[in-house]
Amino acid sequence: MKLKEWDQRYRSGEAAFDTPVPLVAQIAANLPPGSALDVACGAGRNAIYLAQLGWQVRAVDGSPTALEKLRQRAGALPVATALIDLEREAFPIPANTYDLIVDSYFLQRNLFPAMMRGLRPGGVLIAIVHLGDQALPRRVVTGELRSIFEGWQVLHYYEGEPGESCHRQPVAEIAARKP
Repeated sequence: MKLKEWDQRYRSGEAAFDTPVPLVAQIAANLPPGSALDVACGAGRNAIYLAQLGWQVRAVDGSPTALEKLRQRAGALPVATALIDLEREAFPIPANTYDLIVDSYFLQRNLFPAMMRGLRPGGVLIAIVHLGDQALPRRVVTGELRSIFEGWQVLHYYEGEPGESCHRQPVAEIAARKP
């Protein structure tokens, strides 16, 4: 989907969910707050939830409309935003910077190494992506997501029907702790 289409979805309120992704809520509730990065944050449902738990959050998205909605909804919560078109612009993630990185429903395979380096030792990466029968630009194949995190402690892994009614395609989910 193009950025203009995403902006329209955010303007209409179609993609501005109020509750965090269930896996993010499940995992983050059991972690001590620290520094978090929300990649392709959209209107910020995960970023706001994390900030409410006491996390210092950096939220990144390519849609100016989504980030404006996030800033309005976050109010005084500790959420810093950055407008970056992740598909077209380089997004440097400093090494050993974050305690938690969230990537929900956005797949850009070449970002995984940077996200993994961006975590401090013991940090957790949560990724939820759509699953497909073949490797497509926005889909992973069975087992692909888990194979990326070989050598990490897997806290959660699931492939199948999504746990949210707003998503209709099968998903792959992982929460993994950096060694």
